[in-house]
Amino acid sequence: MTRWEYVTTPLMIHTTQAILNNWGSEGWELVQVVQGPEGGLVAYLKRPIEGGQA
Repeated sequence: MTRWEYVTTPLMIHTTQAILNNWGSEGWELVQVVQGPEGGLVAYLKRPIEGGQA
């Protein structure tokens, strides 16, 4: 079974594409974007843990 690690990051409206491309280049996959508690957007990302097969 694949094991995953997760990260959340705020998204700035004018740099959303650059932020997501940066995370994607490091192997992170976008799972969801939601409105944060203070009104901004928050991205949830995941990637497999290397050697994380159980």
